[in-house]
Amino acid sequence: MDELIASGGVSPTPDRKTTDGHDAPSSSAPEGPVPEQPVPIGSLIFADELPDGVVVADEVGRIIVFNRVAARLTGLDPAEVTGKFVFDVLPLCDDDGRDWWLYADPYHGLPTRTRHPERSLHLADGTEVLVSIGYVRERDLNHGASRSCTVRRLVISLRGAEQRERLERSRAELVSTVAHELRSPLTSVKGFTATLLNKWSRFTDDQKRVMLETVNADADRVTRLITELLDVSRIESGRMEVHRQLVDLPDRARKIIAGRVAAGDAEDRFRVEVHGGLPETWLDADKIDQILGNLVENAVRHGAGIVTIVVEPARMDGEAALPPAAGPGVPDAASVSVRDQGEGISPEVAPRVFRRFWRGKRRGGTGLGLYIVKGLVEAHGGTIGVRCAPGGGAEFRFIVPAGTAAG
Repeated sequence: MDELIASGGVSPTPDRKTTDGHDAPSSSAPEGPVPEQPVPIGSLIFADELPDGVVVADEVGRIIVFNRVAARLTGLDPAEVTGKFVFDVLPLCDDDGRDWWLYADPYHGLPTRTRHPERSLHLADGTEVLVSIGYVRERDLNHGASRSCTVRRLVISLRGAEQRERLERSRAELVSTVAHELRSPLTSVKGFTATLLNKWSRFTDDQKRVMLETVNADADRVTRLITELLDVSRIESGRMEVHRQLVDLPDRARKIIAGRVAAGDAEDRFRVEVHGGLPETWLDADKIDQILGNLVENAVRHGAGIVTIVVEPARMDGEAALPPAAGPGVPDAASVSVRDQGEGISPEVAPRVFRRFWRGKRRGGTGLGLYIVKGLVEAHGGTIGVRCAPGGGAEFRFIVPAGTAAG
């Protein structure tokens, strides 16, 4: 890097015209080596270690720093572009194909300008980059007042647009999913309520009850979707709060099953197994219910046969998603496994099941349930994974640490 910076400004002064016809802003360009005053190496020595592309041009527009990330983003060799005019090396255009250097005119524009906010521009080959530019100006004293004038250096920051594209695709996918999931229940709610209001007297009490039960179920569906979206927002922003209390995991599992049975599922469809020696766990009871509810719902919807919930002691030990059962010594965690007897999840699909909007072969739901489960487990300091169940089917197993209310 010392060599790059030190050799960046020793090229001879080119003609007044650049290779693409630009007027080089060099009316005051010095003859001989540039820059006239070397850039302090101490301030730029770590340019290659910065996470973004950095290009520095001197007062006449010639490149004196071109770091490794800038080289990767543009496909250019720093050794070849150092000393050349920046507007030749980086012919930046906007979405309409306009030459950014011409209409921004950084070297002859407003003397008070200090920066250009980040915006999307395109290189000559069409590659999109996110560009922000800062000015280093010479300060002149005028009757005791300070004013900005000559540009001494132009500092250009380059970032790839891939991350932004991924975020935009994610947002578009989220909007599409929400619109799709809301359309059906809201259409049903609107249709039944309009029908009841307009033709109330024509329906029997049983017919009215069926319609109102449908409206109630669809309203619950909308409420669940909104709750899921709020959970996703809290998880992604790191604002998920955990209110710990002493939680009996087997009791919470039985409560979830009792709710499923009360809602119409067969009682013999579910089974709870508890292994002794469970440690005391301080967890957020509501979030544990949400985790168990989502995992059981997933097993019922996408699995088959008996859904078994296994609660047993375990150890954290810094293992991956599915550490072995508790070994010798006092268990420092509890694990909960939810198993079904369906087709299971293939190993190549397993890494994707906790992503947003992932759905199995049987379409349905928002595809947010398992993503939220993972976020809630990790908010407790735990881990979760999926594998084949001992008797076939899928097994989702999460491990949460034992501890105290403050743990």
